[in-house]
Amino acid sequence: MQVPKIQFCPEITHQELDSRFFRRVEAATFPKHQIRYCNYEAAATIGLDQLDDGSWISHFGQFRPLAGSFQTPLALCYHGHQFGHYNPDLGDGRGFLFAQMRDQSGRLLDLGTKGSGKTPFSRTADGRLTLKGAVREILATEMLAGLNVNTSRSFSVIETGERLDRHDEPSPTRSAVLVRLSHSHIRIGSFQRLAYMDDLDGIEVLARYVARHYFSEPEETGDRQFSGLDADIPLADLLPGLLLRISAAIANMVGSWLAAGFVHGVLNTDNFNVTGESFDYGPWRFLPHFDPNLTAAYFDQTGRYAYGRQPDAALWAVCRLADCFVKIVPQKDLEHQLRSFHSLVEARLAKQIQWRLGIFFDNDDASRDAALTRDFFGAAKASQYGFDQIFHDLYGGQPRTEGYDANHWKPVLNHLQDASPRNIAALDHPHFQAQKALSMTIDEVEAIWEPIAANDDWSLLSAKLAAIHQMRQAYGVGDVPLPRIVGGPAS
Repeated sequence: MQVPKIQFCPEITHQELDSRFFRRVEAATFPKHQIRYCNYEAAATIGLDQLDDGSWISHFGQFRPLAGSFQTPLALCYHGHQFGHYNPDLGDGRGFLFAQMRDQSGRLLDLGTKGSGKTPFSRTADGRLTLKGAVREILATEMLAGLNVNTSRSFSVIETGERLDRHDEPSPTRSAVLVRLSHSHIRIGSFQRLAYMDDLDGIEVLARYVARHYFSEPEETGDRQFSGLDADIPLADLLPGLLLRISAAIANMVGSWLAAGFVHGVLNTDNFNVTGESFDYGPWRFLPHFDPNLTAAYFDQTGRYAYGRQPDAALWAVCRLADCFVKIVPQKDLEHQLRSFHSLVEARLAKQIQWRLGIFFDNDDASRDAALTRDFFGAAKASQYGFDQIFHDLYGGQPRTEGYDANHWKPVLNHLQDASPRNIAALDHPHFQAQKALSMTIDEVEAIWEPIAANDDWSLLSAKLAAIHQMRQAYGVGDVPLPRIVGGPAS
C-alpha cells in the first residue's frame, strides 16, 4: 500500500503578534548557492521533500517565500542573561523566522535560519555562519535525534561562496546558510524583553499565544501527566500553569541531554526554547567518558555550564521566566510550580538511561529507577569507560563484552537482572554487532571537517550520518530516508 504524500500546510501564525515581537527583514544576497545538505526525513514531515534543486535553492538559499507563508522574514525580538549578566542588546542577529507550517499531526512548526544576513539586532556582527559551524550543527542535531532527544533538525545547508574572518578558527573560512526545522523559536528571553520594558500587555499576548499554540494538549513528561492549557482563562490563572508546562518541557530536555552525555555549552536564557526543544548549537560537546566538569565553550572559565551543572543552569533560567510573571501572579504561586523541576529532570534521566540500555521494568518504581541511575553514573565515573561504549556493551541488560566484573559494576548488574530486554532482536542488528560504539567526540568532529576543508571530501560526514541512521534503526525508529550530502567543489 502506498503511503500518501504529506501536503505542505503553510501558516502565518506568528503574524498574530505585532511589531513588538519581531522586525520584518530581508535576506542577504549571496554570490553562490551550492547545496550541501538536504534533510529529506524532516522535509517529508512537512510536505517539502519533492522540491527540485532549483526550488530548494530558491527557498532555502535565496529565501523566496513559500506559498502561503510569510512574504517577508521575521527577525524575532528578545533579551537574555548571558553567563548570568543581563543583556538587552540581543535579538535574531544572523537569522530569522522564514516560514511556518503544520506537520501531519497538526503541530505548528517553524523554519528558521542561521547565517542569512544582517538584521537590526546584528550589532557589529556580519550576520553570517561559517560552513564549519553548519556542519557541526548537522552533527549535533542528528546525533541527538538518534539518542531520543527532543531537538531541532538541521533542514538545509547551502554554501554561499563568501569568505569570513573569525578569531576562533583559521580565516578566511567558508560561509553557509543553515535552515532549521523547530517547534517554535520563542525563548525565555522573549518574555524577558517584555518584562524589561514593563510591557505587561505584551507578556499577556505572548503567554496566551504560547499556551494556545504549544501547550493546548495534555502531555506526559517524565512520570507525570500534565493537562492542556486553556489560553482564554484569566491571566493570573494561566501563568502558573504555563510556567509549569515550560519548566517541565525544559526539565525533560535536560534529563535527555544528561543521558546522551551532551553538553550544550551556552545555556543563556535566550538559548532556551519555551517548548523544551534543544536548539542553537554552538560550542557543544559529547562526553568521551563520564566527567561532570566537562565544559564545551572555551570561554566558560568558571564551568557555569559544565555537563553536571546543566540542571541547575536550566532551573536558574526558568526562574528568570518566573521573574517575568511575578508582577501579575503572586510569587508563592510561581515558586510552587518550580519545586518539581529537579525531580522531573531525574525522572526523564532515569527513563532515558533505561532506553539507551534497551531495557524495561514490569512495574513503576521511582526509587529503583533513581538507584539504577545513581549506580550507573558511579560505575561510569569509577571505570572511565567510554560513555557511549557502556550503553553499547550493556544493551539488552547484560554485558556483551569483558570488563564489567569490577565491584563498581555489581550494583548496576544487580538492577539489570530485574529488567527485561526491550527488543531482543536488536542485539542481532549490525549496529549492536559492532564492537565499537557510535560516538561523537570533538576529535571525531574535527576529523570529519578536515577533508571537507582540504579537499571538499564529504565522505566522512556521509558515513557518520549513515551510522547514526543505522543506530536509529537498531533502536527501533524504523526506516527513514537518509539526508542528501553533496560534495565536490562549489559550482
